Amino acid sequence: MPADLFDYQLEAVRRLKNGSILCGGVGSGKSRTALAYYFVQNGGSLGDDGREITEDFDDTVMNDPPEDLYIITTARKRDTLEWEGELPFFLMSTDPECNLYSNKIVVDSWNNIKKYVDVKGAFFIFDEQRVVGKGAWVKAFYKITNSNKWILLSATPGDTWSDYIPVFVANGFYKNRTEFLREHAIFNQNTKFPKIDRYVNTGRLLGLRNRILVDMDFRRTTVRHHEDIFCDYPVDKYRSIFRTRWNPYEGRPVETASELCFLLRKLVNTDDSRQKAMFEILEKHPKVIIFYNFNYELDLLKSLYFGEGTVIAEWNGQKHEPVPDGDGWIYLVQYNAGAEGWNCVSTDTVIFYSQNYSYRVTEQACGRIDRLNTPYHDLYYYHLKSRSNIDIAISRALAKKKNFNERKFCDI
Repeated sequence: MPADLFDYQLEAVRRLKNGSILCGGVGSGKSRTALAYYFVQNGGSLGDDGREITEDFDDTVMNDPPEDLYIITTARKRDTLEWEGELPFFLMSTDPECNLYSNKIVVDSWNNIKKYVDVKGAFFIFDEQRVVGKGAWVKAFYKITNSNKWILLSATPGDTWSDYIPVFVANGFYKNRTEFLREHAIFNQNTKFPKIDRYVNTGRLLGLRNRILVDMDFRRTTVRHHEDIFCDYPVDKYRSIFRTRWNPYEGRPVETASELCFLLRKLVNTDDSRQKAMFEILEKHPKVIIFYNFNYELDLLKSLYFGEGTVIAEWNGQKHEPVPDGDGWIYLVQYNAGAEGWNCVSTDTVIFYSQNYSYRVTEQACGRIDRLNTPYHDLYYYHLKSRSNIDIAISRALAKKKNFNERKFCDI
């Protein structure tokens, strides 16, 4: 029998249409809402009032066969079978033996999207915003949306108008990317590479976005407590590298802005005071997720002794271990590998051992413990940082919901 939905999810199902972006915060239940929309579009019923299932079981099922369903998601969500956990609520399964219907259901990652460009007459759910720019994924997205019904799910649908170009084109608002840029983009003439200076006729863009964006009016019951923990750093060494642009580890000049920022952050992130601050937090919170950026941070964290009985697990580009069980554990997660696509309701604490450059990635990381079914009311996020100018600049960018720009910082 189809699962009950919250009122805000039901309202989103009513407002969705082909080509929509379902926008809901991390942990708001976008997956189940998307499946409910597919269920209704294929003849299923959510009841007269949209909530209570009718007593006649035949009225609760879809027409058979419904459209084939393809779910394009992150590699982690595919591997952890997160979508497979939602499908049974609607009497569906990727296993034909367990599926009530005769439709085909496929869950795969964005890395394999090109495999499905020849599919026609199906329904696609694109999970998480990955169609940005003009690369291979976007080209495959255009081919798929031209021959199938589809919706896109995203917690952060776009920071700039250019992020919406693929979805606008797929909806037929513009013929291609070139037409969009010709009508709305003013380029900076003083740069060696194409850089958009500003957008024009934004009134039309706002109207188009409102036509396809379906916001889920999700009111959280949790309260997020963010605390900045300021740590020391080797000021003299930091100033020397910043002023001289000299790499002391390799005995040569610093060649790029990225290299300079890496060196500065390594000095800051490996200071002993940061480890001390982390241990003080662990005294109060025995079960903790720790997000980090760089391999040297992982090596440092793994070299520490966290106490007898404390279970250590990792999720990064090399290891894909599950969240530990027990009364005391630490889950070491690399931002880019594990900021999205998994949930944890067995802890209320996240430590950001270092800051990430991306506001979107940081917000996704916060959402790993802020879920609908978490038993916790108060959630704690500890941000370890220093008062160095690079940490301060990163914090300012994130506070403005922007990404940190290395090149701009190095031109200070």
